[in-house]
Amino acid sequence: MGLSIEMIKSGLDAVSAIEPKLEAAIASSGHPEPRIRPEGYETLLRTIVGQQVSVASAAAVWKKLEVRLGEGCPAEVLLETEFDELRACGLSRQKQGYARSLAELIISGGLDLGNLPADDEDAIALLTRVKGIGRWSAEIYLLFALGREDVWPAGDLAVQVGIGNILGLKDRPSEHELRELSEPWSPHRGAVAIFTWHHYHVMVM
Repeated sequence: MGLSIEMIKSGLDAVSAIEPKLEAAIASSGHPEPRIRPEGYETLLRTIVGQQVSVASAAAVWKKLEVRLGEGCPAEVLLETEFDELRACGLSRQKQGYARSLAELIISGGLDLGNLPADDEDAIALLTRVKGIGRWSAEIYLLFALGREDVWPAGDLAVQVGIGNILGLKDRPSEHELRELSEPWSPHRGAVAIFTWHHYHVMVM
């Protein structure tokens, strides 16, 4: 379960108390809606399926996969399915490799999504053992599916641009700079990230 609206507002209030520019941005853009995804294997598999394609294309591929594999595309069934059958569903060779990596780790117990480490960096290290799941995807999973309150996807372009705008920075901050800038906002950086995506979309509309 991701961060609730109450958790987001509470986190933003805490950070606004030490960063008036964030308070001004919230007054301008309004509070964001929660971003919540289900916990577990299916969400990570959907992440793989959705990489580098439109939302509509990803939905179409997922629908075909569920017709072939069953609801939720169980790991055991996926591993037993031939390459050509998965390709016919729209899953490329590369994504099949990623999907099989995830399924194998789930079945072997190498990745227990119900018992990830409490430390965010340790959890990210474990999630990124899955081929095709990089740091950003792991951070998004921890934030949207598990509601980890201090996850901070500093490598996200929209977060970098949005924070640059909120703070009135001359240049877009780098990932390293953004991590340093955000240290005083801990442990509420997840709420700030969710607001920053919202603020970014208000900016570009």
